[in-house]
Amino acid sequence: MSSPPPSQARRLSRAALWVLCGAAAYVGTWALLAPRGFYSAFPGPGRHWIDADGPYNEHLIRDVGGLYPALLVLTAAAARRMEPSLVRIAGLAWLVFGIPHLAYHALHLHQLGNADIALNVLSLGGIVVLAASVCVVNRPRTQTTHERP
Repeated sequence: MSSPPPSQARRLSRAALWVLCGAAAYVGTWALLAPRGFYSAFPGPGRHWIDADGPYNEHLIRDVGGLYPALLVLTAAAARRMEPSLVRIAGLAWLVFGIPHLAYHALHLHQLGNADIALNVLSLGGIVVLAASVCVVNRPRTQTTHERP
């Protein structure tokens, strides 16, 4: 499989980074400003993913609320500057958080209905896919030199 052309890879990476920023802003703002509401009503419109997993813990919710804005700052800087090393660092930071987050939730789906299971896995898996894609697309390129005899 060949890599996309550099300009297309740059556009795709920037789009992926801004989607990650949107996710971070949504989750982080809600968890920081209204931790009890976040606990009882996340991800929104009649869904209840957090309160199904155990008792309310304001400390934990506020920690999550602080983590996401931190990822937002890093990811927004990467999306604005589009320096490959910074983009990879942002992608790696999301993977360090996103893979264990996805794994935990994948192992604790029994308390959710089928639609919520699908939405949960798709949203958390999507974060991991986006993060991995910006890492791969912005990986260092090896220089090949062709020597003539």
